[in-house]
Formats: sequence, C-alpha cells, structure tokens
Amino acid sequence: MGGGGQQTEPAEPGSGKTAGVYTWEEVQKHRSRNDQWLVVNRKVYNISQWVKRHPGGSRVIGHYAGEDATEVFAAFHPDQKFVQKFLKPLLIGELVATEPNQDGNKNAEIIQDFDHLREQAEKVGLFQAQPLFFFLHLGHIVLLEALAWLMLSHWGTSWTMTLLCSVLLATAQSQAGWLQHDFGHLSVFKKSKWNHLVHKFVIGHLKGASANWWNHRHFQHHAKPNIFKKDPDINMMDIFVLGNTQPVEYGIKKIKHYPYNYQHQYFFLVAPPLLIPVFYNYNIMKTMFTQRDWVDLAWASTYYIRYFYCYVPLYGVFGSLALMMFVRFLESHWFVWVTQMSHLPKEIDHERRQDWLTMQLQATCNIEQSFFNDWFSGHLNFQIEHHLFPRMPRHNYQLVAPQVRELCEKHGIPYETKTLWRGMVDVVRSLKTSGELWLDAYLHK
Repeated sequence: MGGGGQQTEPAEPGSGKTAGVYTWEEVQKHRSRNDQWLVVNRKVYNISQWVKRHPGGSRVIGHYAGEDATEVFAAFHPDQKFVQKFLKPLLIGELVATEPNQDGNKNAEIIQDFDHLREQAEKVGLFQAQPLFFFLHLGHIVLLEALAWLMLSHWGTSWTMTLLCSVLLATAQSQAGWLQHDFGHLSVFKKSKWNHLVHKFVIGHLKGASANWWNHRHFQHHAKPNIFKKDPDINMMDIFVLGNTQPVEYGIKKIKHYPYNYQHQYFFLVAPPLLIPVFYNYNIMKTMFTQRDWVDLAWASTYYIRYFYCYVPLYGVFGSLALMMFVRFLESHWFVWVTQMSHLPKEIDHERRQDWLTMQLQATCNIEQSFFNDWFSGHLNFQIEHHLFPRMPRHNYQLVAPQVRELCEKHGIPYETKTLWRGMVDVVRSLKTSGELWLDAYLHK
C-alpha cells in the first residue's frame, strides 16, 4: 500500500501505471530473494526480475534490497546517466515526501558531507588516471616474466636458478593481480568498455583467471565489507571464526568444526599457502565451466598455452606444473597478508545498514605510506580511500587521504593507520582473540 493512501497496488516496472509513493517501512518489506526493491535518490525501483541480468552480478545488488543504495550506486557507476537507462523501466515510485532520504542507522549529515567530498574530488580531477603510470606498471610485469625465462634459458634450471625464477614469477603474478584490480574497478580509462577489455587481458592472459568471477566476488566485498553472508571474503567455510560476534555464537551453539582456540596457529598452514593455488584456482575453473563463460575461459587458456610453451622445454610437463604451483604458493602468501591486514583485525559483524563512510571505516584500515609499501600492496595500503572511492586511480589515494582523515575527525570516526609489521601481526592477534572468545563461550555459556 502506498504511503498516504495514494496507491494501493505497486506499479509493475514498465507497465505504464502511475508510480506510487512509499514509506521506508514498505520498501524494507521487499528484501527477499524473489522480491527486491531498493531506493536510489529517493526513487523506488523494483529489481526483482532484473537482478539476474545485473552486469555486476545478482548478489551485489541484492545485498541492498530493502534499503537506500544511493551511495553505493554513485561509488560503483562512473556514468550514472547511462545506468539510468536501465533503471528507468524498473521505477515504481518514490519515497513519501515526509520520509528522510536515508534509512536505518544511516547518518544524514555524514552522507551529505561525504557526498560533498566526492564531488570535490571529481572536480579537481582525482578520478582521472595517468596512463603512463599504468603503462609502466604493465611494463615492469612483462620485464619480470621475460627476465625469469631468459635467466633459465641462459644459465640452466639448477635449484638456485629455479628458486630465483619462482620469486620473479611470483612477483610478476602479484603485481599483475594489483593491475587487474585497477582495470576491474574501472579506474584507468574513461570508457568502461576499455577497462573491461583490458581487465580480461590482464587477469586472463597474464594470470589465467576469470574477470567475471573476480567482478562478481570482489564487488560484493566492496558493497558490504566484513558483513556476514554478504562479504564473500569473510566466508571461511567454518575453518575460522572471525570478529567478536561469530565466535560467541558458535561457542554458545557448541559448534566445533575445528579447534578454533588454535586457529591463529593453523592459519599459517591453511590460508597463506592454499588460498590461491587450491581454493581460488578450483573455484575459478569451476565457475568458468559451470557458468559456460567461454570468453573468460579462452582468455585464461592463453595464459596456460604461453606458460607451457615457455617452460615445458625447460622442465617437462610435470616439472612445469610443479613450478606453477610453487609460484602460486609464493603469490598466495603475498596476497593473503596484504589483503587481510587491512580487514581481518577490524569489525566483522552482521548487517547493520550503516552509511557508506561509517561502514567502510569500521571494516578497513591503512598501512603507512612509503614507496615500498605502495608497490608491495598495489597501493592497497590506502585501503580506506580505496573502499570509499573504488573507481579512483590508485596513484591519487594519497592526495585525497588528508580530506578523508579530516572528515572522519569531524564526525568522530576512527581513521586507523598502522605499520606494515603491525598490520601483519594484528591478523594473527585478531584470530587468537576470536579463538579465545569461542573457547570461553563453548565452555562456559
């Protein structure tokens, strides 16, 4: 029923019926799997039938069903006028005039101030990329790969040369991971189609992975970071318990899939060595075949063809496979520590429907800026700025950081920056704390 009695039946998208007006209470009723509404700039949209066709995946847009999606809409879409063409047929009405712009626990003043900051950043050109930066980054990846192969071809495949080659290839793979991340976030070219095309080249040809798999997974993480059942990066399949809430819940329910009070120890045997070579590789291949994503599969195939063409003559088939797995093993350690040190020690909880700034700051922290830290982490040491402005080119994070810090101080939101060493230590410390919370609840509650 429309607010104020102005409409008793919601208009069907594209039906031509007069659009109605709705309260937040009515909008929030539509957040089930097959019945999903959301609000963008006070306009109410029924995305129930369209959600499966959403280019970013059904889950990321479904995570905002029943609530205001204005901020996430602005964060993810560079050309909002273009996207409006897809939204217009889904329009069913708008919010009642007496309803606030935002729902739930979202702070109107924070939203307004952050929107102003984003507009200022766009006005001074902080969303404009420097093509030379990314070209040089790609060049150093190609150079590392070429150097690894030339070194083996010239000096042979001794254990020393093989180890050095593995380090060079793992470095190239890690840096290619940061580069595909840039194109995946549409932060290099003005036109999205060029970002998508180069993204497929970098993640497919340079890494042997799937752009669609990455997009559908990663944007969920950005949309709802550190939120259970919405952020896939904290879906630990019951191997670990995270944060302060989940361990207690598991303990009270007497759930003991693993000895969680020792998880800070077996973490070293599970997450860093196995995430990429086992879990990610399996899921990427499974996704491409089950979804019949032949385009991404073709791009990934070019990586494996190139790799085996280069290394089978040197190591044979089984030796080349062993080298590849060892490189993935090294890369996995690099990836896990860089990505987890900015998220795992932060707040991890169930959905609280907060404004964009508050939600992102509670789930992220920064690592100190230095030339090495910037290179080592692909500028993800500015994790706060990256999460607030996912489309911003990474070389501009440090330029917007002072304004972000000032805004956080104004609203009393903690802005945390750590050393690289402390960031890594806090990963282990947070796992230990969560394990102890689980054990206490398991034994005494």
